[in-house]
Amino acid sequence: MPDIEFDRRFEPAHGEAVPVSDMVLRLTVNNPGPFTFHGTNSYIVGRDTLAVIDPGPEDEAHLQALLTAIGGRPVSHIFVSHTHADHSPLAAKLKQETGATVVAEGPHRAARPLHIGEINPLDASSDTVFSPDRTLSDGEVVDAGEWAIEAVATPGHAANHMAFSLKGTGILFSADHVMAWATSIVAPPDGAMADYMASLEKLIARDETLYLPGHGGPVTKPAKFVRALKTHRKLRAAAILDRIRKGDRTIAEMVREIYRDTDPRLHGAAGLSVLAHLEDLVARGVVVTEGPPAINGVFSPS
Repeated sequence: MPDIEFDRRFEPAHGEAVPVSDMVLRLTVNNPGPFTFHGTNSYIVGRDTLAVIDPGPEDEAHLQALLTAIGGRPVSHIFVSHTHADHSPLAAKLKQETGATVVAEGPHRAARPLHIGEINPLDASSDTVFSPDRTLSDGEVVDAGEWAIEAVATPGHAANHMAFSLKGTGILFSADHVMAWATSIVAPPDGAMADYMASLEKLIARDETLYLPGHGGPVTKPAKFVRALKTHRKLRAAAILDRIRKGDRTIAEMVREIYRDTDPRLHGAAGLSVLAHLEDLVARGVVVTEGPPAINGVFSPS
């Protein structure tokens, strides 16, 4: 299956503040891994009064790096894109140090209710205690005078996922929704494929020209890249449907074929991604299963 051309060139410079525009510094947490690439990106916006976007996980060295880059300047807001444990937990300590207001779409929640007997495999990687000081609605703007940031609801990777647009600059902080180095993981019940695809369509209709993601380097041609992501997901759904028509009935069978060139450490996440596609295919009546779609379910063509 044709794939997207990803850009994995990235120097994380752990612990250092890297300028990415005249208004934005990037600091990358030293938490590399198969799902975080070289680490989680935090961003500091502004010159006099600052905002911090995605403070990151509980990491004392990263907290000190952020405070060093802040340099005693006032921080009015801490923006949190979503409540996975590599993005939001440090918000509480950073608030203690700066007195900033923590803003986000809301607390952690799943994209749908759990089925009877279902256990959420992502609970351990979710920040279930996070609670913002102020919730943001889609399109709401936080204006600090020197900068203004618009909340752009982009559910899919997580139900409460938000991107943030730095008004007047063409910059979108795309968090985990769009990244240059890899596709976003959409894993039920935290995420939903139908929501993810709708959020891609939403970004295609916008006019930002530079995306600064939650992991890895910038997306420099976002309109083209987001369209490619949309095509990639449609091709993935087609590949899943093809495997079902060829006789595969379980997600494990499909993953073995579709992801045979993928790092085996990612096969668990790949299975959840296949489940996300199957939930969408079942909802559209293309695939059938007994009971609700599940990771251990049996699927067949409609």
